[in-house]
Amino acid sequence: MVPPGGKPPARGRSIPSAVVLLTSRQMPDPVLPLPEPDEAPRRGHALPRLLVRRRLPDLPAQGFLAGLRIRKKLLFLHTVFSLTLAAILLLAVRPALREVVYRAELDESMVLLSMLGRAAKQNPSLSATDLAQLAEAAGKQVRFGTAEQFGLTTDAAARATVSAPLPIELEGDHVSSIAVMYLPGLREAEGSFMLAVGRIDEARRAVFRFYVLVSVALLAVYALVAIALERFILPQHVYAPIRRILAADRAVRDGNPDQEIINDRYIPADELGEIMRSRNEAVLALREHQRRLAEAIDKLNAAATDLKRKNHLLESARKNLADADRLASLGMMSAGIAHELNTPLTVLKGLVEQIAQNPGHGIDPATAALMVRVVGRLERLGDSLLDFARARPPRTSPVALRYVVEEAVTLVKLDRQCAGIQIDDLIDPSLIVECDPARMVQVFVNLVRNAVEAVRSGRHDRNRETGRISIHADQLLRDRTPWVTVTIRDNGPGINPEVLSRLFEPFVSTRLDSNGTGLGLAVSEGIIREHGGVIFARNRADSGGAEFEILLPVRGAAAETSVA
Repeated sequence: MVPPGGKPPARGRSIPSAVVLLTSRQMPDPVLPLPEPDEAPRRGHALPRLLVRRRLPDLPAQGFLAGLRIRKKLLFLHTVFSLTLAAILLLAVRPALREVVYRAELDESMVLLSMLGRAAKQNPSLSATDLAQLAEAAGKQVRFGTAEQFGLTTDAAARATVSAPLPIELEGDHVSSIAVMYLPGLREAEGSFMLAVGRIDEARRAVFRFYVLVSVALLAVYALVAIALERFILPQHVYAPIRRILAADRAVRDGNPDQEIINDRYIPADELGEIMRSRNEAVLALREHQRRLAEAIDKLNAAATDLKRKNHLLESARKNLADADRLASLGMMSAGIAHELNTPLTVLKGLVEQIAQNPGHGIDPATAALMVRVVGRLERLGDSLLDFARARPPRTSPVALRYVVEEAVTLVKLDRQCAGIQIDDLIDPSLIVECDPARMVQVFVNLVRNAVEAVRSGRHDRNRETGRISIHADQLLRDRTPWVTVTIRDNGPGINPEVLSRLFEPFVSTRLDSNGTGLGLAVSEGIIREHGGVIFARNRADSGGAEFEILLPVRGAAAETSVA
C-alpha cells in the first residue's frame, strides 16, 4: 500500500506525449493563401485549376505509405485513426472515472469509520478487537495505531483530533481512498487513531467494462465507416476515376485514339475531375500538334519532290551546257598557254638571230643547253594544254624548291627588261617539296616577271636606279602537317587596291597591252590549287611594294625528308 501523506496530484491529467506526437503527425497541413486563377501562367495551354489554386512543393515520395496502393493506404489510415481516437477518448475520461471510484471508496471508508465511532461512543466497553470484528462483518478492515505508525503529518493528526469523533479524509495520491478517525482511550488499541482503506472491486470492474465497451464501440463505428467508404463511396468517387485515367493512358500507349479521351459524363467535379479534364486537354493538344506536324511533313515531302524534279531539270541543263563550258575553259587555257609561250619564244628567237648573224661561229655548249631547255619548256607547255583537256592530275615528285626557283629566275633574266634589277634567291637548298617541277617553274616565272614589271615601272615613275626582288621560303606545321611557305617581295609601287581582290581572275590586269593579257596570275593560281596549296597577294605594310605568298603542302617522301 502506498503510504499516506503528501499532497494529491492535480485533478486534470495531461495526455501522454506519444499520443500527442501520433495525432500531430496525422493533422493536415495548414492551407496557405494561394494565388487566384487569373495569376496563373498563360504559356501554352492553361494549367489545371487544381495546380493553379494550390502549388504543391516538388518533393520526392518517401516513407512507408509511398510504396502502398491507395486502398491499402486508406485502410491503414482508417485503422490508425480509429485506434488513436479510441486511445484519446479513454485517456480523456479516465481521470473522471477514477475520481468517481475514488469518491465512492472514500465515502464507504468514511461511513464505516463513522459507524464504528458511534458504536464505540454508545458502548464504551467495546475494545479495538470488537470494532475490527464489526468491520470484518461489514466486509471491511480497519487498523489501529499511532500517528507515527501511519505516517501522519502533524497537520493531519491535528485535524483528526479536532474533528473526533468524525473521520477525515487522508490526502494522498487519489489512488487509494484512506479515512482516519481519532478514538482516544480505546482498549486493546495500539494507538489512538483508527484507519480504514476503502476499495470497491465491483466499481473497478464496472470501469474496466466501460473501457472495453467504449473501445469496442469506437472500433465498431469506425469499422462501419471504413466498410461504408470501401463499399459505397471510394469505389465510385476515387477508384473508378483512377481506373478510367489508367485505361485512357493505356489507350494512348497502345495507339487507340477512340479510348484515349475520358467521356465528360464520367468526370466528377472534384480534384480528380480537374486532373481528368486537364489530361483530356493535353491529349487533344498533342493530337492537334501531331496533325499539324503531319501536314507540315506532307508539305515538305511535296516540296522535296518538286525540288527533286527541278534538280533533274537543272542537271539536264547542266549536261547540255557542259560541252560549252569545256570549250570556254579550253579557250581560256589556250589563251593562257599562248601568253606563256611568249617568253621562251622570245628567248629562242634571240638565240636564232645570233646564229643567223654569225653562221660560221656556231653555238657554244651553254647556248645549246639553253636552247634545249627552252624547247623543252615549249613542249611542256603543250603538254599542260593536253593535261587540262584530259583533266589529268599533275605529275609530282620530290624536288628541291631552290632548283625550281632558280630555273624560273634564269628564264626571266633572259629578258632585257631585267637589266638593273636585283633578284635574290634566299631559299634553303635542302628544302624539298613534292610537286610538278615544270608547272611550278611556270608559276614562279609568272610571279617573278610580274614583280620585274612592277619594279621597272616603279623605278621609272620614282626615278629609282635599283630595283630589288627577294624570294624566301620557310617551313611550318598546321594541324600536324608540314607545309612550305614561299614569299616573293618587290620594292615596286604595289598593287592597285581596286584590282587587289580580283587579282587572280582571268583577264584582270593593270597593263592590258601587248605585254600583258591578265592570264598569268589566273594560270598560276590554278596550278597552285591543283597542288593542294593556296596563294595570297597583298601590299607590303612596312615599305612600298607588293608581296605574293604561296602555301604548299610538303607531302610524301618530301615531308619525311623535311621532318628529318
